[in-house]
Amino acid sequence: MRLFESIIDANHRAVAGDAGAGLHPADYADALPVVALTCVDPRLNAYFPNALALPTEQFIWLRNAGNIITSTLSSTMRSLALSCAVKGGREIAVIGHTDCQICKTPTMALLDKLQALGVDRSRLPENINDFFGTFGSERANVIKACDLIRNSPLIGPKIPVHGLMLDLETGQLDWVVNGYETLQTHASPGLPGNVAPPKIGDLMESLGSFKDFALGEMKFPEMKIGEAATRVGDVLAQRAGRLEAEIGQTISPAAQSVEQLAAEMSQYAEKNWPKPPPIRVKPTRLPPAKKNPLPPPIRPPADFRRGQRK
Repeated sequence: MRLFESIIDANHRAVAGDAGAGLHPADYADALPVVALTCVDPRLNAYFPNALALPTEQFIWLRNAGNIITSTLSSTMRSLALSCAVKGGREIAVIGHTDCQICKTPTMALLDKLQALGVDRSRLPENINDFFGTFGSERANVIKACDLIRNSPLIGPKIPVHGLMLDLETGQLDWVVNGYETLQTHASPGLPGNVAPPKIGDLMESLGSFKDFALGEMKFPEMKIGEAATRVGDVLAQRAGRLEAEIGQTISPAAQSVEQLAAEMSQYAEKNWPKPPPIRVKPTRLPPAKKNPLPPPIRPPADFRRGQRK
């Protein structure tokens, strides 16, 4: 097992009552020291670094209120980068905890508390949530922090970034983000962002005699400029075609997987989601129509026939 896999395993055994549960740091010398970002909650003082079964000299502890990261270039990100570059941190862990008071403080309550300290609302940034990085879920906050660290230009691409959650009642650590798995995902070949551009050496080799051009001596090869331009265009066109094919091979499975996922979600919704009751329309009863009296019949005058004889 790798370092944090062994840490989680030892932690779970210790919480279950195994008095012999522990870790041999010497077995993981290549992955130490660890850089951990946690909250400033004083209740954490009793847990670290004991909950990780690490000695203090192998535990670089960074703290801020809510273990919050607001951007890929924030001050906390600079501290993480320096901890790796200067202090030699090999792996990063963002460790949230249950019963976080930052999470339980809504925006309006935060504004009231700041107002009580003499901080007027007009002096604060317009978007309070973005500025303070407030959150409504401890797990979601850890996931967001790990994602920002993983995509920060200040953090080396080979450094695993883990997300953990600590239960303050039991001391148990659980996975939120397995940094080894996300590291493999980001480093996997074949993605459009990882397609290597053509190498200059290969390109020049394919140009033939044009590569003999010496700028300092101004010696031109025995080759017409038009021919060289045509050859360069052909090479670039071939490279572009290969690149387009590689990207197409990558996007096609992704599109198929999205369509498959949509179909599965549709089937699941049809089987499991409650169907709304049918809408019944009550017929409206019209009031009985009033019977209008019939007009009297039209009768011919009494002398009709006599008049006809005249």
